[in-house]
Amino acid sequence: MKKRQIFDQVMDMKKQIGEFYEQLGELKDKLSILLEENHRLEMENHHLRNRMEHKQKGTDDPIHDHVDDENQEDDDQAIPGEGYDNLARIYEEGFHICNLEFGSPREEDCIFCLDLLSKKNG
Repeated sequence: MKKRQIFDQVMDMKKQIGEFYEQLGELKDKLSILLEENHRLEMENHHLRNRMEHKQKGTDDPIHDHVDDENQEDDDQAIPGEGYDNLARIYEEGFHICNLEFGSPREEDCIFCLDLLSKKNG
């Protein structure tokens, strides 16, 4: 091969890598949007299920109901969900919740934070 052909091949590969990098960035953005939407829908589903459970029990206001032993177990299981709701709120306010950059401002979506939020319902 001539030197010019090798140089042209390297330039073509560089161009292809640049195009792949752009495609990867677009896929990352789409994945972030899907993960956020999935988390939002999981949260909404969780809240709706809780509401349905309370309506089936004949209680519209679970906070002010009298607690028996069975309801106490439900309340104990609901506490971790509040923590995840707080993490989701912090993330929505523009801060990282992942262990890599916890509390630092985020300029764009973080796959690690979104993964952490999706593990809540997993």
